[in-house]
Amino acid sequence: MNSDRKCRVGVLGSGKGSNFVALADACAAAGLPLEMAMVLSDVPEAGILARARERGIAARYVPPGKFRTKLDEETERVYVAALRQAGVELVALAGFMRILKADFLRAFPGRVLNIHPSLLPAFPGLAAWNQALEYGVKVTGCTVHFVDEGTDTGPIVAQQTVPVRDDDTPASLHARIQQAEHALYPAALAAVARGDILVMGRRTRRQSKTG
Repeated sequence: MNSDRKCRVGVLGSGKGSNFVALADACAAAGLPLEMAMVLSDVPEAGILARARERGIAARYVPPGKFRTKLDEETERVYVAALRQAGVELVALAGFMRILKADFLRAFPGRVLNIHPSLLPAFPGLAAWNQALEYGVKVTGCTVHFVDEGTDTGPIVAQQTVPVRDDDTPASLHARIQQAEHALYPAALAAVARGDILVMGRRTRRQSKTG
């Protein structure tokens, strides 16, 4: 993409918004080719909406519809319409607790990303830091990946390792994983926005650009 033009990012989240804050602050401070365009949430009082409004970024609650773990078809259309109206080119999930289905993904093909608190494919799903502690691994981390219709199954863009300490609790391990997420996610989104990531089936690689 043109180095002077910034890719407009829409963020979907259900919680406090710590990854959104890291993204927004990195975009403002680090000269990344990204700008925050809109935040949407399925939770009316989600902290992520307040954090966005504090930064002057459009923020909106959209009722999630009739299902507990996914958006229904009509709700997906509302989300897509809102993102398109805001000129969103790249969608970043930041603690969004619902699965996106085919119609949403077709609206933003290869442009929806998520960050997950483990080294996928290990420990997909909820509370991955608890899973890591219970399994007894010595190293875990976080993963940025493209979103497909599965649960944490899309092609991996980037990963960062985090050691598991002998005295870790779920809270302490989760906190260190979040620190890694806050550095990894902006860098990975910027790489996708620049067109540096080539997807080859389930694998990705970085493209070197010359000239």
